[in-house]
Parts: sequence; C-alpha cells; structure tokens
Amino acid sequence: MDHVGDVLKKFPSWKSSAVQGSRLSENFPGSETPDHCQICLGFRWVRVDVTLEDPRFGQIEPCVCWTNQSIAERSTRFLRYSNLDALTRFTFDTFNPDGLLGNDLNSTHYREGFNLALQFADEPSGWLLVTGPTGYGKTHLAVAVAKFVIARGYAVTFMAVPDLLDELRSNYTMFNDDSYQVLFEQVKNTPMLVLDDFGSQVSTPWAQEKLFQILNYRYNYALPTVIVLSGTLDDQEGRLKSRFADESFVKIATLGVIDRKSGRRLGEVPKPMLQSMTFENFRVDGNQPGNRNSENLTIALNLSKSYADNFEHNWLVLVGPPGVGKTHLAVAIINEALRLESAAFFAFVPELVDHLRYTFAPNSPITYDELFENVKSIPLLVLDDLGSQTTTPWAEEKLHQLLVHRHNSQLATVITLDHNVSLTPSLNSRLKDQRFVTALEISALDYRDVAG
Repeated sequence: MDHVGDVLKKFPSWKSSAVQGSRLSENFPGSETPDHCQICLGFRWVRVDVTLEDPRFGQIEPCVCWTNQSIAERSTRFLRYSNLDALTRFTFDTFNPDGLLGNDLNSTHYREGFNLALQFADEPSGWLLVTGPTGYGKTHLAVAVAKFVIARGYAVTFMAVPDLLDELRSNYTMFNDDSYQVLFEQVKNTPMLVLDDFGSQVSTPWAQEKLFQILNYRYNYALPTVIVLSGTLDDQEGRLKSRFADESFVKIATLGVIDRKSGRRLGEVPKPMLQSMTFENFRVDGNQPGNRNSENLTIALNLSKSYADNFEHNWLVLVGPPGVGKTHLAVAIINEALRLESAAFFAFVPELVDHLRYTFAPNSPITYDELFENVKSIPLLVLDDLGSQTTTPWAEEKLHQLLVHRHNSQLATVITLDHNVSLTPSLNSRLKDQRFVTALEISALDYRDVAG
C-alpha cells in the first residue's frame, strides 16, 4: 500500500509551470499518455495568463486537453491517486443516515449531517467539518463525499492528519528540502483536500504551525476542504477555531454529540446495543419472511451460540457485506460473556486505532503501553469491522502485532469483516488456522433495506 507521500507525489506540483522540472511529468496521473499536448507538454495544467495586477496571477488552471478528456477517464485516474483504494466500501449508498443504532437520540443529527454532506458533494464550495463521537461514521461520510466528487471528474486527495505530519517530518531535513516543499505545496493546492482524524495528532508547536499554514492558505483561496474532527470544536487551536467558526464559509455535519460525561470507556458496548443485539432477537429470516438466506443465517446464529458457550482459546471470524448481522452476533457473544462474568473488550476497529494514536498525545489519561497491553491480554476480544480503519503503515503494524500476539497465545477473539477486505498474507494465514479458528461467510440481504 502506498504511503501518503508516495501517493501525493503522483500529483503535479500545482505551483510549478508546465515548462519547469520535466521530472514531475512522470508522477502525474495521466502523464503516462504518450501523446503530450503542445500547450501543457503533458502536465495537464497551465498558469493563468494574466497581468501582474490580476488577482488570478500565479494561479493554475486545467489545460484544454484535460478538460476535453471524458469524466469517466478522469475519475478513474483520480480515484487511483486519491489514497482511497482501501476504503472502497465507504459510499453514500452504504452509509445509514438513520444512525448506527437506529435510535432517536442521534438519528436527527445523522440525517442532517448526511444531507449536508450530499449537498457539499453535489456542489463543493467552502469547507465541510464532520464531527461526532468516534465510531459514528465520520470517516465513512467524508470518503463518500470524496468518491462522489471524483466520480464527477475532479481531483481529491485524502489523508489522515497524523500520517500527513509524519510524512512532512520525514522530508523536513536539510538534505531533502525539495521533497518537503513539493509535498507541502501539493497538499496546500490540491483541488479538494480531505483530512481525516484531525485533532488525533501529537500536538507540538511545529505540527500546529504546519496545519495552520495549510488550512489558512486553503481558507484564503477558498479551496474546497473536508475535515473530520476527532474531538470537538472547542478542542481546536485558537487560530483554526476562528476559521472553523466562519458560518459563511464552513458547514458542519454533526453525526452525534460527544458526551464527555457519559462514562463509557473504550471496550464497553453501548447499552442500547447490548439491549438490542441478543441471540433471542436475531432474525434468521433476515429482513423479510421466507428469506432464501435464512438457512445461512440460522447456521450463523447456532455457530455463534456454540462459540459463546465455549469461547476460551478459540477464534470466530464472521465475514459478509454490511447489514447481514455480523455485529449483532458479536455483541450477542459479549452479552453471554458478561452474563458469565467474563472480562470482554468490544472494539470498533477504527475507534481502537484512533484511541491508540491518541495515547501519544501529552494530555492522554492513559499511556499507549497500558491500552495496548489491555487489548492484547483481555480474555475475550471482539474486533468489529476489521479493515474499515484508515489504512496506514502504522495502523497495519499495530493491528498485526495485536492479532499475532493473540493468535500465538490462543486468546479468544471474535472478528467481523467485510468480504471485500484485503489483509496481509500473515494475517490471512492466521485467520485460516483451522486448529482453533472457525470462519463463516454470512450471505443475506441487508437488514436495513426495507422489505419489498
């Protein structure tokens, strides 16, 4: 999988003219075409030809050869270079606008946030902030916006803020100044930028200054930007908070209220989920009576019940598309473990990765070692939606360490994942270990679809 810097280097240096640095042409999406335009020399972008007094002086615009290219051709290339290859399942169609739990508490926020994101995707203008508790679908919604825009033939760059800062730091040396400047300018000038996990980065004066420079530039030039906040608006640095508060330029999609007094800790299952996701109310007929997949759902239910009765030293892997009941069965297993007074830890994988990152922050109430050791050694661990996290080398390494440890120690683990998820060969090998791993693919209609 490409690093952020490797992906961005495939974009042109937006501030360079077409006649500068022919080395950039080999990194530009579309420059593989042998027939170079005589206007832009294959770069697809040219400087605006205006006088020094014109406010557009120094800016760039697509060459006519680029605008004449079909939308389908452009969107295919842009998707390839957007850093979204690991998030193929995150679209508006797979986003549930009624909320993850389907209760009234957050359904209004969800619906309003969903509609606001749709409006922004249809006409990207200004900024869109996506806020809400961890695990509520903020990244999903931001990626859906990005893919919608790409499908219409526009360039989008997606990245997690901690990874962006790591890439900038790695290039910020006296021997690598050119690479740093190219990367920094590309992030500032990309036609549409999506920043995930904003606020989860280690806050240092250098990091704050780099983020401010990027966002202040995009604010001044009114460049479309989507920002996924990992905290609240009040948590943000003062200068950026003032930008975020500009209601004429910034729209806020809220997917729920972050309640710092709720007392729910990472690893605990929200009470509404525990109440609504039991073996007793699992519907083997799916979303309609006579469902042709009821046999498969019955097998999944019985297999999960059997696992709950004897989960020690065993793994259960539930595979299938969204909405077939994987999480329901995983939570039902947690219910049984709690009834037996066994320690259990439920983790929506993107939320777990976010918390692990946050432990490096100076104000974190728990150290990384404490949290990671707890997750590694808990008697029963449920990893929900493995593969839906923002895929970075750091995240891949931490999840690999976690699963390898639990596999070697034969600690009870339940994993749910989409059937389209790609895992490393090492993890794939462990999930196929039939000595103590049981895997089942659930095939059924989406529970959330209205029966016809």
